Amino acid sequence: MKGLIGIMDLFDKCTNELVETSRAAGIYPYFHCLESRQDVEVIMEGKRRIMLGSNNYLGLTVNPRVIKAGVEALEKYGSGCSGSRFLNGTLDLHVRLEEELASFLGKEACMTFSTGFQSNLGIISAIVGRNDYMLCDKENHASIYDGCKLSYGKMLRYRHSDMEDLEAQLMRIPESAGKLIITDGVFSMSGDIAKLPEIVALAEKYGARVMVDDAHGLGVIGENGRGTADYFGLTDKVDLIMGTFSKSLASIGGYVAGDYRVIDYARHASRPFIFCASIPPASCATALEALRILKEQPELPKRLISLAAYMRNGLKSRGIAIRESITPIIPIYTYEPERTLRKAKELYDEGVYVNPVLPPATPADECLLRTSYMATHTEAILDEALDTIERVIGRTAEGERK
Repeated sequence: MKGLIGIMDLFDKCTNELVETSRAAGIYPYFHCLESRQDVEVIMEGKRRIMLGSNNYLGLTVNPRVIKAGVEALEKYGSGCSGSRFLNGTLDLHVRLEEELASFLGKEACMTFSTGFQSNLGIISAIVGRNDYMLCDKENHASIYDGCKLSYGKMLRYRHSDMEDLEAQLMRIPESAGKLIITDGVFSMSGDIAKLPEIVALAEKYGARVMVDDAHGLGVIGENGRGTADYFGLTDKVDLIMGTFSKSLASIGGYVAGDYRVIDYARHASRPFIFCASIPPASCATALEALRILKEQPELPKRLISLAAYMRNGLKSRGIAIRESITPIIPIYTYEPERTLRKAKELYDEGVYVNPVLPPATPADECLLRTSYMATHTEAILDEALDTIERVIGRTAEGERK
């Protein structure tokens, strides 16, 4: 096929210049192999690393109660459900998890999905129709964008947390059309919190519904870690709350909570829900036990926020510029892609794991090292990480922007 003039092989596009050049330079940052539990310190490729790149916000992946719940569920129910929730794949565990989550979040009903990514695909595509509109913050998670693509509605983007731009987009939409404003609660790269009071006010003014992706808000902010809507006292004003189990709840899967009639409709209309096998028993049980620990131990989110403040103060005292927020996501801006990859590699080699973030996840000149923290970190571990970060980030090669 390659010999035919004018014919392109489908696989000709399967190349990535950044991947190839970073591998050749020895700074390729992805798929590092973890050889221990997901904890504040890990063994990765044979060496101890301080973990500053996990979403395990409450540190519950190694909690004995959570592990025990998973083992007992595996023994009782087996390794999988072998079917979708719609047919043979609903366990009493699923039902209990949904009931307890709905109650915790202050909503009438909840439905669970096999992944967080699938949750956004499933709910958005189920409720947004051909003549409806979705208004999407430009820094929303990729799963929201893919959910919008899967729906038959029209997506309008507004500049990040720019309420004037959001209103301008709302004014473009016919009054008779259905409208859904979708925003991250806590934005996963920057760590800043959505301007939810302003969003809710605009939604009421223009007759729109509001959906919050609280993947990084649950277990982090709000009373007892109930998330962004609770943080602002707007639970009754937010129509749909989506989240994941792979972060604060130490498992895998996702959920959407809202009014009973909406959730019941989605259970019968969401293709990603109907045509996917349900969450495995052990994963369901661990998420449920983690939720119960969160409800019992409100000090965990408070400790997490306290440690985030400790780390912010430590970075600022060392002259490292950061964005102000209260969340446990702290980006360190490295600007250019090559510098970002080199600094990530240097930190990794010196025993600190962080996540390099490059386009399209950021603008081309706003690349960053995403650091994130757990309630189980200690000040001593963070001090060690701070010393390493100061040494590496302050190390400037010739011609490099500090």
